[in-house]
Amino acid sequence: MAATARTRCANEVNMPAVEKTDVKDAPKPAAAKQARGNVLVDQEECKGCGLCVESCAPECLELLPELNAYGVHPAHYTGEGCTGCGVCFYCCPEPGAITVYRLAPPSKPLTHEKDQPSALGDTHAAAL
Repeated sequence: MAATARTRCANEVNMPAVEKTDVKDAPKPAAAKQARGNVLVDQEECKGCGLCVESCAPECLELLPELNAYGVHPAHYTGEGCTGCGVCFYCCPEPGAITVYRLAPPSKPLTHEKDQPSALGDTHAAAL
């Protein structure tokens, strides 16, 4: 079969080449750096399968270089970036190895309604 030249469509646009970067090297958004959750991994229950590490979207879990008592590299929370979503907990095949705590958001200061201007303005109807 003979090679044929490709014809251009009217709506094709030449795009500049985009350099591919590794996802782990990409900068994280500032909002993702503030932890909204905390992960506790029981080092002796972890099988070292890495499913939690692969499923963690903010990439805040890693496998330790040290071996546990079973001779595997257990998962470890890096200490930052957890969103508290619990995906690592749900994909873990070992019950009780991972516990996820969702951190309470910082409380907003209480304000009194009379100190705040109303949405309709500070005018009232005339008294009868």
